Amino acid sequence: MKEKILERFLSYVNVDTQSDESSETCPSTAKQFDLANKLKEEMIAMGLQDVSLDDNCYLMGTLPSNIDKKVPVIGFISHMDTSPDMPGVNVRPNIIHNYDGKDIMLNAEKNIALTVADFPEIKQYAGQTIITTDGTTLLGADDKAGIAEIMTAMDYLLKHPEIKHGTIRIGFTPDEEIGRGVDFFDVAKFNAEFAYTMDGGQIGELEYENFNAAGAKVIIQGRNIHPGYAKDKMVNALLVAMEFNALLPVNERPEFTKDYDGFYHLTKLEGTVEACTFNYIIRDHDKAKFEKKKVAIQQAVDYLNQRYPEGTVKLELKDQYFNMKEMVEPVIHVVDNARKAMEDLEIKPLVVPIRGGTDGSRLSYMGLPCPNIFAGGHNFHGKYEYVCLDSMVKATQVILKIIDHYTNA
Repeated sequence: MKEKILERFLSYVNVDTQSDESSETCPSTAKQFDLANKLKEEMIAMGLQDVSLDDNCYLMGTLPSNIDKKVPVIGFISHMDTSPDMPGVNVRPNIIHNYDGKDIMLNAEKNIALTVADFPEIKQYAGQTIITTDGTTLLGADDKAGIAEIMTAMDYLLKHPEIKHGTIRIGFTPDEEIGRGVDFFDVAKFNAEFAYTMDGGQIGELEYENFNAAGAKVIIQGRNIHPGYAKDKMVNALLVAMEFNALLPVNERPEFTKDYDGFYHLTKLEGTVEACTFNYIIRDHDKAKFEKKKVAIQQAVDYLNQRYPEGTVKLELKDQYFNMKEMVEPVIHVVDNARKAMEDLEIKPLVVPIRGGTDGSRLSYMGLPCPNIFAGGHNFHGKYEYVCLDSMVKATQVILKIIDHYTNA
């Protein structure tokens, strides 16, 4: 199994699937179809049924039940795109067998190293197989590790028909990294009672709480006057933007928060004296605190429009997803069985809130309760990304064990 997971993973990360938040199409980049078509052919070849790839790049397939009794239809889901934050083309993975627990030089020419001092959690994988980047791209473990695990689990069950199971549905989505992963996901077509996204981090992670999320776009219209004659006339949009940001609490930035703390995160700023546009993401697990953060953004807009000409500052505020906990708790068995599956495999469950979101966040509100399970990676979206192959094997075994629990309940 280990060799097959590695083979699949390396073939998947070789395909550039970076999404593009500036695009208005679905998928946001046509190249995501390159991986989707590859997976579709692989799914058909291994013997999955009802394999379909739609015009929006949603890929689904079925492993039919091989038992007579009725058991829940379970889904497993991962996303195909990689983050726009770092190049995902010409990925050159570095495979380190029997990792020695020390610093890893990713790129000697550029002096880029994955150090224990900066990333101490890597020491837990001493003696195991680590896959890293070469320091010039991301790796794509988010979420091609999850895809490799799901595909390997399905292939294993198809090659071992003596293992009994109910109907299993698998799905691979585009554009998760830009918050559009389930915009066109057909829950009725998927036809599962519940599902799991294989999109978590280190071994043992089990998540059914995530941020409530919103995006804010702030548009400032300044007034550019020759600086020599600007007194009482100029409105510098860039300085108004700085003033806006200063109105938000410093200690509620990502770099000062953890666990259940929410934050405001300035993600983009561009402009001139004449006009400026900048974007925030707003996050909080607590719904009441989340709503207060959105109010604070609006109050900052209102305040600056009192200081400057009316209409200087405009706000576009949009909810993105909500905490799945509310939707998962009524069917908490999906979490309990995943926890038990890990314990049966001698994996310590790490039940933690997601400091982000997954496709499962929105799917849970679309009628498909969908907690998140570890896929084995770390340091997503950047050149220090890595994944532990042994954790990927364990994640695959967790999929199989969850299926077993529901089959033999």
